[in-house]
Amino acid sequence: MSDLAAEKKKARPRLVVIGGGTGLSVLLRGLKKSPFDLTAIVTVADDGGSSGRLRNDMQMPPPGDVRNVLVALADVEPLLEKMLQYRFSNGDGLAGHNLGNLIIAALKDITGDFNHGIQELSRVLAIRGRVLPSTAQTITLKAKLSDGRLIEGESNIPQVGRRIERVFIDPKDAKPVGEALEAIAQADGIVIGPGSLYTSLLPNLLVQGMADAVQASSAKKIYICNVMTQAGETDGYTAADHVEAIYRHVGKGLFDVVIANDAMPPLAIQQRYAAEGAAPVVLDRDRIRELGCDTVATNLLEARDFLRHNASFLSRCIMRLICK
Repeated sequence: MSDLAAEKKKARPRLVVIGGGTGLSVLLRGLKKSPFDLTAIVTVADDGGSSGRLRNDMQMPPPGDVRNVLVALADVEPLLEKMLQYRFSNGDGLAGHNLGNLIIAALKDITGDFNHGIQELSRVLAIRGRVLPSTAQTITLKAKLSDGRLIEGESNIPQVGRRIERVFIDPKDAKPVGEALEAIAQADGIVIGPGSLYTSLLPNLLVQGMADAVQASSAKKIYICNVMTQAGETDGYTAADHVEAIYRHVGKGLFDVVIANDAMPPLAIQQRYAAEGAAPVVLDRDRIRELGCDTVATNLLEARDFLRHNASFLSRCIMRLICK
């Protein structure tokens, strides 16, 4: 790389995005078009489906969330994206597996390390940015519910239908990936969310040293709140409730700004979500202010048959906050 190219790369704002699930992938599809030096730190708490089977069979972190993020950041032909996301429907032992998951599992064996395998696939796909697991260890997510029960397994927690008091990971001293801590320390901006509060976001922050690294960073720290509640996880939660739940787990003062939706979805979509036990997240600015955060409130919705954050709009909003 020439000195000029190196200086140009250095001048790009360094953005770390922490999360998992569909929310992270949607956000990254917008951010990769923006002039950020991107690092995505991804949860490895999944234990269902193809990811869960590979986790158990090969004693490795589940690859599903990582796969989705790699695809989101890659500039690939539509056929290659379909191939990486392809799920087998037939075959003894093969049915239900996702091809991208199998490729990551193979690279983990070839390189001898889960993170190294991810970096090799990132190079092959020429992704825009860097993808890192929060930990290279196999972890189990557990939850203590309001009735005192202890539920084990990320996929089981939302199914019980009881209010979640606390989640934690086993082992509790799971070590973070070193490059993830370095990226946080060097960041100009850190974004957490959107995504499932207890099963996608908090598992990253509960890895030993991760929340402390975010706290210690001089970056602008942004929380993007979900637009809808999630049945079995955040029933009845307001925007401030989401922030308070994170603070209960990792300490106060993690965020400078909360980006939240202040527009109502179309009635037909609200009714469809209501049938699944979900409702729009209410924005309570005063409580967010009491938690020490500024609020950016705007219409974040992209409504089709389902609701998603408008990734392009969010990217511009994040850029303005970081470069302010």
